[in-house]
Amino acid sequence: MRSEWTFWGGCALSIGLSYALTLGIQNEYPFFAGYVVIQFVLLATAWNIAGGYAGYVNFGAAGLFGAGAYVAVAVGQAFQAPLVAQILCAALAGAAISLAVAYLSVRLRGIYYSIATIAVAVILESVVLNWPFVGGARGLSLQRPSAPWGFGDYTAFLFVVMTVLAVIGVAVARAIERSNLGRGLAAIRDNEIAAEACGVPTLKVKIVAIAVSGALMATAGAPYALYASYIDPTSAFSMNYSLAALAMPLLGGTSTWVGPVIGAVLLSVVQQALSVVASSEVNLLVLGLILVFSVILLPGGAYELGRRRRRLA
Repeated sequence: MRSEWTFWGGCALSIGLSYALTLGIQNEYPFFAGYVVIQFVLLATAWNIAGGYAGYVNFGAAGLFGAGAYVAVAVGQAFQAPLVAQILCAALAGAAISLAVAYLSVRLRGIYYSIATIAVAVILESVVLNWPFVGGARGLSLQRPSAPWGFGDYTAFLFVVMTVLAVIGVAVARAIERSNLGRGLAAIRDNEIAAEACGVPTLKVKIVAIAVSGALMATAGAPYALYASYIDPTSAFSMNYSLAALAMPLLGGTSTWVGPVIGAVLLSVVQQALSVVASSEVNLLVLGLILVFSVILLPGGAYELGRRRRRLA
């Protein structure tokens, strides 16, 4: 019970602190950079639900992130829908796409499933490239609405919105980890054949996990177009999102909901610092190197390393 109060108190504190920062800081850049950090917290947490808990590695995170961004743009352009409606539609689209992928490819195991997710990301980008309504290959510039009451600018508002979404994503991941679904996913990760022999409904468990993961990854991309005031297929479907979604949980630890949060904060802060002094190519190189070294030097992630040291102490 104490851990429950601590967790939910931390969630409320995170949201309250994010709003308090918007009142105390007048410069827009901290929110511009902070949004990216929190966005990756949600993306890494979403990826870990299927990739970490179940061991079904998804290389198509960029496809779901971009799909969420473009669905939000399409809904906004067609119906002048508010941001909340855009986010909900993006989440539903992400879940639907993931369900379709799951039914078609979830029986594949190992590298074959991962290759299928890459193919889906390529297909989604090709669809957007040939969709004139959302700008096609040329991209689309967007006019931001005025900042809601209580916020100095729209970037600060999006920073708080992304904080709320990240808190929801982390809460969902934590609930799954502690439920029967989470225990089923852990059994699949350890030995899928043995789990099925013991009565775990492996197909159902995998499909639910992949759908929830896809919905949250699309949710992370939903506010992207308003954040950047511009969207194009190259940036929305950037491979950087797929690599970051994979590297961050591996760096922090994939066996628990805490690991992706730790890895996302550490790695995204480094990326934001590098973006000031280095090109995007160098940033991607550093991300790849961190991914390699985290696999070699931190096989259980930073969280597991810290837990082992506490046990030894």
